[in-house]
Amino acid sequence: QVQLVESGGDLVQAGGSLRLSCAASGLTFKNYIMRWFRQAPGNEREFVAQIGRIGYSISYADSVKGRFTISRDNGKNTVYLQMNSLKPEDTAVYYCAAGTIWGSAPTLNNYWGQGTQVTVSS
Repeated sequence: QVQLVESGGDLVQAGGSLRLSCAASGLTFKNYIMRWFRQAPGNEREFVAQIGRIGYSISYADSVKGRFTISRDNGKNTVYLQMNSLKPEDTAVYYCAAGTIWGSAPTLNNYWGQGTQVTVSS
């Protein structure tokens, strides 16, 4: 059974930092492109970042470029999202996802985690 378990969400003040982690099990992690999405209340789930199988290919949503960094450790079956200079508009539930085709559409993902709440206060 495939599991993606996110952690690291918290309440933080604007300008602060958080590091999210997503631990994967039940799949051959190095074979998957890993992605982070987020969903704020009343909004659709939106793409945040993705990282290729060995970590060389990376892309970000324009809204987080220069502030967020995605990385992965294939030895630990874990993907990370370092979030700096957080803004109130970053408040959302953050989800990690795994897929095999490069792209930003939520439908490209085979597996999803349950999400972790990030709240940024002004």
